[in-house]
Amino acid sequence: MKPAGVVRKVDQLGRIVLPKSLRKRYQMNEGDPVEILVQGDHIILERYRPRCVFCGSMDDVNDFKERYVCAACMSDMGHLRR
Repeated sequence: MKPAGVVRKVDQLGRIVLPKSLRKRYQMNEGDPVEILVQGDHIILERYRPRCVFCGSMDDVNDFKERYVCAACMSDMGHLRR
C-alpha cells in the first residue's frame, strides 16, 4: 500500500472527506458506492464492484433477479436444464 500523504480528521458522525485530487485520480463521483475492507489493522476503501454470488468473480457480472451473476455461471446454469 502506498501512502497518499494526506491526513484527514474523522468528524463527530464518523465521516472523512476524500480529497478532490484522489476522487479525480480514481474516478470517484458523488453517489458512487464504496466498499470498506479490513485487513489486519488497516481500513481499505475501494470503489464497489459487484461480485458473482456463486464464484466471486468481478468479470462480466450482470444483475439477475436482484443478485449478481457472472456470464460463466449463467452459462453453467444453462447446462443444468439439459
